[in-house]
Amino acid sequence: MKQDLERNLGPQPISQLLESLAIPSHGLVEASTEHITHKMVSRACKGRRLTRNVQHKILRALNAKADARYALSDLFNY
Repeated sequence: MKQDLERNLGPQPISQLLESLAIPSHGLVEASTEHITHKMVSRACKGRRLTRNVQHKILRALNAKADARYALSDLFNY
């Protein structure tokens, strides 16, 4: 039987990072060369558990937009 994972993990570091860089969620969606949606970014900030694939898409979009090199551990604490 599959164990139940906690899906709501509380606010994530990505939301504070986006705020400090003055990047709105729309800016992150625009910067992505892959398919990410506003809903994906919103779920990331609110702390909904995302798949590794979606986490990496958001990470690549942020790195492109901020012209920096962040790691997954800088964005998510799970």
